[in-house]
Amino acid sequence: MNRRNFIRLAGGGTIAAATVGTLAACGAVGAHYPAEAVEAWQGPVGHTEVRRRAVAYAITAPNPHNLQPWLVDLREEGVITLRTDRERVLPQTDPLGRQILIGHGAFLELLVMALAQQGVASQVQLWPQGELPPALKDWDDRPVARITLQPGGQPDPLFAQVLLRRTPKTDFDTARPVAPEQLARLLASAPASAQSRLHIGGTVAADQLPALRTLCWESAQVELLTPRTMMESIHLTRVGPAEILQHRDGISINTPFVRAVTALGMFDRTQPPAEGSAAYKSAMGRFEGHSRTAMGFVWITGPNTRSDQVQAGRAYVRLQLQATALGVGMHPMSQAVQEFAEMAPHYQRVHQLVLGQPAPRTPHDATVQMFCRIGYPQTEAPATPRRPLAKMLLT
Repeated sequence: MNRRNFIRLAGGGTIAAATVGTLAACGAVGAHYPAEAVEAWQGPVGHTEVRRRAVAYAITAPNPHNLQPWLVDLREEGVITLRTDRERVLPQTDPLGRQILIGHGAFLELLVMALAQQGVASQVQLWPQGELPPALKDWDDRPVARITLQPGGQPDPLFAQVLLRRTPKTDFDTARPVAPEQLARLLASAPASAQSRLHIGGTVAADQLPALRTLCWESAQVELLTPRTMMESIHLTRVGPAEILQHRDGISINTPFVRAVTALGMFDRTQPPAEGSAAYKSAMGRFEGHSRTAMGFVWITGPNTRSDQVQAGRAYVRLQLQATALGVGMHPMSQAVQEFAEMAPHYQRVHQLVLGQPAPRTPHDATVQMFCRIGYPQTEAPATPRRPLAKMLLT
């Protein structure tokens, strides 16, 4: 492409479309990330202390917008205390902090598994100083969990998948249905806690998929068209090796094309794409592709107390580890279960479709905690950046 055509294309909005379309994939990548940004996926290289080794595995846990909202306190001997980094929350798309705490649950499950792999058992106490308040603005530094180390941990077979786990954010292969038998094997990965009140379900039934696919696509449009929720994603976008290495979190984009656009000052991060614009159409095309190629769905439901949210994260990461073992892709379609006002009709709809009942009114009502599409990826999903371990530790 010569320079004249490049600038004309940029002025016409096609570059913006490509950029925001990539953003809509929430982490889609066409070029490799800098090696240092994904070094966590090599395991705890150089770490010998039991707790640090366990945390080095746990930081690979899935979490919303790749914020990695964990603070790990190692100041008490023989104990790991897990807290929330209050600067790493999503007040627009996750105003109640539910998804953030699901991410903490995923971290906690990998932590327990990594300790067990070293022959160490874990006594997990959730909310030792009480649960966090409902409103994000009222959150403080009280711990999510206190993990006391004890002898006698038994390795978990799913631990073999921890460093192989990925979240595919691309279209699935519509020529490869997910067999009911595969779905049953996936759903068999029960939550780690015997006291869990959660339920795991799913479907690959052809007559149920169209309504669920439509729900995904329509709810995604709401997030894109609500300026404050779309800007939350834009503000967390990291473009090119320098930004990715600086932050090692958020939504990373490293394709040469988008890097060139950014270098020329043509990637506008100050406002969301307008409805009907080329950028909007491109982004919707990606959302529609993800939704329409879903070859099945899985979900986690149960009450909605703070403890249940953490347990949902523990169950979710086990599901994804099992999916990895089976060669099945699992990708959260979180929009419909988000609790901001504009999403209310779709929040109601997801509860009707999954549970056959209205959306919850109290923390004790059945709630759809996780809603994910499944299928077979057509390309290998990349590992996503992780912040340095030292940045998350209190020692």
